[in-house]
Amino acid sequence: MLQERLTVQDNMVVTLAYTLRLKDGRVVESSEESEPITFIQGAGEILPALEEALYGMAVGEEKEIWLAPEDAYGPRRADAYQVVPRSEFPEDFPLAPGIGLYVYTETGEAFPAYIAEVSPDTVTLDFNHPLAGEDLHFTVKILALRPATSEELEHGHPHE
Repeated sequence: MLQERLTVQDNMVVTLAYTLRLKDGRVVESSEESEPITFIQGAGEILPALEEALYGMAVGEEKEIWLAPEDAYGPRRADAYQVVPRSEFPEDFPLAPGIGLYVYTETGEAFPAYIAEVSPDTVTLDFNHPLAGEDLHFTVKILALRPATSEELEHGHPHE
């Protein structure tokens, strides 16, 4: 009896090796330097366009996937910058372009931001995702596949 070959489909736990490069070839992130990612396909844990490109792949398969900004983190938005008084920051806070921080609303909701510019009186915060406006190139390889358990599906993430 032939065993059916598992492929990436909804409700499967996928373990994925990947390298993410920008259009100029610069490596942004790679599982070679960290760990492969494990997620439930169809649960919205990764970029939707990346998830879509994985359907039908089997263990051992590799693929090159290109995502335009609108399929990844969107275009850079000019209205995603906010200028705040420098006095809003503690004196010992390291104010330098590129530093990441969270801005909290009155209700406690957190928004990630990056310092874009520092002047003597103001700090310009950038609320764009760091990869907004970038073409993304993924090299992926499926390392493992298995059906998600009912508990994993209920929780919305795999349990390792």
